[in-house]
Amino acid sequence: MSSQPRATGVQPGPSFSPTTSPISQRNFRYEPARSGYTSPGGYSTYSTSTTADRVGCLTAVRMSAFAKLSRFTRRLVHIRQMDFEFALWQMLYLLIQPSKVYKNFIYRKRTKDQFARDDPAFLVLLSLSLLFSSIFYAYALGLSKTGFFTFFLWSVFVDCIAVGVVIATILWWVSNRFLRKVRDQDVEWGYCFDVHLNAFFPMLILLHVIVPILYPTLIDSPSFLSVFLGNTFWFLAACYYVYITFLGYTALPILHKTQYFLYPISFIFMFFVATLTAGWNISKTALYFYHSRAEPHKFAPQHNGL
Repeated sequence: MSSQPRATGVQPGPSFSPTTSPISQRNFRYEPARSGYTSPGGYSTYSTSTTADRVGCLTAVRMSAFAKLSRFTRRLVHIRQMDFEFALWQMLYLLIQPSKVYKNFIYRKRTKDQFARDDPAFLVLLSLSLLFSSIFYAYALGLSKTGFFTFFLWSVFVDCIAVGVVIATILWWVSNRFLRKVRDQDVEWGYCFDVHLNAFFPMLILLHVIVPILYPTLIDSPSFLSVFLGNTFWFLAACYYVYITFLGYTALPILHKTQYFLYPISFIFMFFVATLTAGWNISKTALYFYHSRAEPHKFAPQHNGL
C-alpha cells in the first residue's frame, strides 16, 4: 500500500533556491501592492546598488527638470487644479507632527518620479499667510499703506524666496556632493526648496504672528523678562527650522549621515545664551530693521541747509 503525502494546506508550485534566484538577491525597501496592481513607483528598478534604498520610478517614465517645472508653472495659473485642502493639512501637521508631512513626499517619488511638490497650492497659501501676517507687523510698527505693501514684498521675495533659494542651493549641493549613498539618483533642487518652505511656515507663525502681537505689551521693554521673551521666540523659530530641515533630508532614503543637519542647534543655543547675557533684545532689533526697510525715508539722516 503506497503512502499518500500529507496535506499541508500549501499549493504546489515552483520553488527557487535562495542562491540561484535573482529576485532573492534584491533588497527592496518597499513591497508591491497586495491588490495585484503595481504602480510604476511601487518599487524601484532604477538603482542597481545592493546597498541603496530604492524609491524611484521606472526609468521609462522619468521626467526632466524642465518638464517638472513646466507642469508646476501650468498648475500655478489654474486655481481649480490646486489642492488647497491638502496644503492646509500639511500646514497644520508642520506645526504639530512635521514628520508625517514627508511621508507624502516619498509616495510622490514612487508614483510621479519626483520628491518635490507638483502642486503650487502650498506656495500660494504661504504667500497669503505672509500677507495676513504683514498686517500684524503694520499695526505693531505703525506702517502706512505704502510701508505695509513694501514690507509684504520684502517678506515674500527676499525673506522667503530669495533666502530660500540660497539655502536650498547650498543644501542641495552638500547633499549631492557628500551625503548620497547611491550614484544613480540625486536630490532634486525643487525638493530642497520645498523643505525650506516647510521649515519657513512655523517660523512665520512664531515671528510674524506671535511676536508682533506681544511686542507692544511684553517685548518692547528694557527689562530682562522682555529680552528673554523676545529672544526665546527667535530661538524656538530657528530650532524649529533646523529640525524640520533635518526631517526633510532624513526622509530621503538615498542620503545618509543626515544627523549633521541637527548640529546648528548647538550654535543657536550658545548664541541664545550670549544674547541673554549681553541683554540684547533680538526682537526689538529685528522690528527696527523691518521698519527701516519698509519706510526708509523715516530713518534717512536729515541735513539742515546752511
